[in-house]
Amino acid sequence: MHHYTNATYVRDAYNSLSIEGYRVTPDLIERVASGQWDLSRAEDRNRADAMAARGYFEAHTKVLESISQIYGGARAGTAFERGLAVWYRALFSPSVQAGILEPWQLAGYRERAVYITASRHVPPPKDAVPTCMETLFELLRSEPDAWVRAVLGHFVFVFIHPYEDGNGRLGRFLLNLMLASGGYPWTVLRMERRASYMGALEAASADHNIEPFARFVAEEMAGGGVAPSPRNQPRARRFLEPGQGALGTYQKGGRREISPGGGISCVTFLPGLKP
Repeated sequence: MHHYTNATYVRDAYNSLSIEGYRVTPDLIERVASGQWDLSRAEDRNRADAMAARGYFEAHTKVLESISQIYGGARAGTAFERGLAVWYRALFSPSVQAGILEPWQLAGYRERAVYITASRHVPPPKDAVPTCMETLFELLRSEPDAWVRAVLGHFVFVFIHPYEDGNGRLGRFLLNLMLASGGYPWTVLRMERRASYMGALEAASADHNIEPFARFVAEEMAGGGVAPSPRNQPRARRFLEPGQGALGTYQKGGRREISPGGGISCVTFLPGLKP
């Protein structure tokens, strides 16, 4: 992968896990990634941070496999659809090995309501999740612009919150899968900008305004020495207005819907975004 190094992985894992509240260090992340994590050691088995770091490494390996599929000719949306469940199981595989979770608990989407701390947004009820996820897969398959796929893919995924845990980490993996599909290097969303990150997602989810989140991602890309080129810079009205691009919104019977170019829809729950 272009300009991808072990240092990039350590930086990414440290920031992504720290955003979720884990107390990890670059040393712990490197130790786990190098295989110096032993389930027979009580220190590793009982330490949630070490288990989270190991799960991140396992899932990250699967994400790189999905990126390789794209480089081999697979469509980005298809690679994500095929890989998501694999990433999720890998993310929590240490908990299964430790006997904390049963394998069946990692099958399928969440089975109960979830709530996001300090957010006005309430994710869709569990019965709506499969339909919403099918809509997301179709959106990613049909949107030609990698940067649009990255920004909206991450946002819509965490808006749906399809799993009880791990949605943020998986959303950031999705962001980078889609960026890689456009030839962009891996982008780290930094812990020190967590408040801006959460605020931008809140603006998109609760206020139906995607612009702060799109700007945030572009700034983080620029912080890593890369930014969307003018050729790939998404025009908000192109993919946010009714009937335009993959993300067309419209009103029907008083309920807001989202439709990938007029096809299947995830009714009521996805917001009517505005530029």
